[in-house]
Amino acid sequence: MPQNSYLVGLIGSGIGPSLSPALHEREADRQGLRCLYRLIDIDTLGVGPEAVGDLVSAARDLGFNGLNITHPCKQLVIGHLDELSVGAEALGAVNTVVFEGGRAIGHNTDVTGFAASFARGLPDVSLERVVQLGAGGAGAAVAHAVLTLGAGHITVVDAMPERAADLAAALNRHFGEGRADAATPDALGSLLAHADGIVHATPTGMAAHPGLPFPAELLHPGLWVAEVVYRPLETELLRTARALGCATLDGGGMAVFQAADAFRLFTGREPDSARMLADIAELAGASAAVVRG
Repeated sequence: MPQNSYLVGLIGSGIGPSLSPALHEREADRQGLRCLYRLIDIDTLGVGPEAVGDLVSAARDLGFNGLNITHPCKQLVIGHLDELSVGAEALGAVNTVVFEGGRAIGHNTDVTGFAASFARGLPDVSLERVVQLGAGGAGAAVAHAVLTLGAGHITVVDAMPERAADLAAALNRHFGEGRADAATPDALGSLLAHADGIVHATPTGMAAHPGLPFPAELLHPGLWVAEVVYRPLETELLRTARALGCATLDGGGMAVFQAADAFRLFTGREPDSARMLADIAELAGASAAVVRG
């Protein structure tokens, strides 16, 4: 008899506002499945990120089918898993764990999620010269995705120079020398003047971190602008870029497609991404209204 009930969860810090439970549970309901999606917030539990191994082990013992993993546990969880997918191993980060036959297998759907969103939302833009702002966990995933999509060269910019340099070095090892380099934020003006587009992968623009990640005058109509932030869907950066005539991509697509890939891994069922995109527009809009209220 095919399985029709699933218990999954999310491990991370400050994850109370996450839309993952609603995305997974709504899609399961439409497919006639029962899905319980639980938040396992290390802040609420009063433990540090290093507890992720114990939490994964407890979830396996309690009969969870799988877990999503988010900041700050995506790298730390690797040492507690039995196997990694090729993509997760290449990235050195895991955002999805599936329990199969007592084994914990790590995957990364951030890379595939951003790639699918970008291909859908900005299908015809030039990828010859790309600038990316942010080299953290999300930044590593989207940089891999951009080069997987065929970008000629990516310059990684971060306020922590060593983090940008480490990511650029990792990208060159994986994709070939000369595909990536690193720069500091003071170089953004000259970089954007000659770039085809910019990927923004820092928290700036989120409800808790409002504002622009760099001066608006560095934008110009020849740039495309891709955002990782999805709460709100329209950040100040996207609003400013659209007003200038830039092609833009909000962060909702990445959130949906990474969730859809995780749903597929958890259940073996094919999710309806179009329905999930409608879900996130509704959910993110509702949460933005609550924040404004």
